[in-house]
Amino acid sequence: MTTAPASTTPPTPSGPPVPRIAVVGAGPGGLTCARILQRHGIAVTVYDHDGGPDARDQGGTLDLHEDNGQLALREAGLLDDFFRLARAEGQEMRQLDALTGEIGFHHVPEDGERFKPEIDRGQLRDLLLRSLAPDTVRWGRTLRSVEGPAGGPRRLHFTDGTAVEADLVIGADGAWSRVRRALSPATPRHTGISFLEAWFHDVDRRHPELAALVGPGSASAADGERGLFAQRNSGDHIRVYVIQRAPADWIAQAGHTVQDTDALRALLLDRYRRWSPALRRLLTDNDGPYVDRPIHALPVPHTWTHDPAVTLLGDAAHLMPPLGVGVNLAMLDACELALAIAGHDTLAGAVRAYEATMLPRSADMQRLLDGAADGLLSDEPHQGELHHGEPDRDEPAPEPRPRPSGGAAEPSGAR
Repeated sequence: MTTAPASTTPPTPSGPPVPRIAVVGAGPGGLTCARILQRHGIAVTVYDHDGGPDARDQGGTLDLHEDNGQLALREAGLLDDFFRLARAEGQEMRQLDALTGEIGFHHVPEDGERFKPEIDRGQLRDLLLRSLAPDTVRWGRTLRSVEGPAGGPRRLHFTDGTAVEADLVIGADGAWSRVRRALSPATPRHTGISFLEAWFHDVDRRHPELAALVGPGSASAADGERGLFAQRNSGDHIRVYVIQRAPADWIAQAGHTVQDTDALRALLLDRYRRWSPALRRLLTDNDGPYVDRPIHALPVPHTWTHDPAVTLLGDAAHLMPPLGVGVNLAMLDACELALAIAGHDTLAGAVRAYEATMLPRSADMQRLLDGAADGLLSDEPHQGELHHGEPDRDEPAPEPRPRPSGGAAEPSGAR
């Protein structure tokens, strides 16, 4: 038998296999996770339901807090870019008397105040998208299911018939997460509070009285059973959330659809008939149709049995009432998960370490905010604003009731 000569080429070290990481959902949480992973040289692919980055409106303005959202952007190397886009004046808050329209509480941010500046959700998403390597996000991929053995690898099946395999699936797909089904049977429940969203455009020219009423930041009013929250957005827009204690299908129960703009206006005028005429204009002078946004939350606490191949972040893990913490917590989750992956030898170890911190934190926040959506209707000021992980800040005057986060009732970007 002839023996082949030994090769003179040294073998190429194979090294450990590159883990296949799939993030489902291109919202702030999913994109933050992808960005920080890539900064650490870790490959990742993001799958999103939307047909492209501009497929739908991304929602209103939101504030990013120093201790979570801004912390995540610092780890992403994007904090300076954020401050160039953010609106410090958007931190101004006005609490108005529902019957008179007069200002009760008024917070004006100090020069250089950066605790929670405002940014439009679309601007934040664009900032994160631009920071990613080309082709990181695969658009138009609607997840149908996650299958495969516990411990992985898992297979993601999409509604277009395609499938991909991953060693770790990260569910950042929002309130109605399909990744969550691989870990938990929990589904969001209606909180008893429903929003109706309205838009005002070119407000300084077309709606100057309303622009003056809302100011450069936000304004709110409530009478115990109903309320509203108005926020200035970039581009000379104002977005208003009409807040009511009502079932999720209250429009259908009234015999209407959300397209019945005139009928809904008449209904709102009746329900808010005792309110100040100036505030009633925020209910009815909107440009275009309303958007129905019933408010849901996950059971408290929401947890699951550890699976080294699947985990969740943001609303997929801990959907709460829209009180200004959702995006901030999602970005903090994303940051901690990405850093855990970068700092552990195995994905299983990273997921376990991440969940050991995230699950207790989110359970504490869920308990704090459980039922707090009712606070949006309270006509009493609240001592201290709700911020994750910190006690009430010392303030010279009482803070207003918890305010809704801009676009917090938005549907998920990936379903």
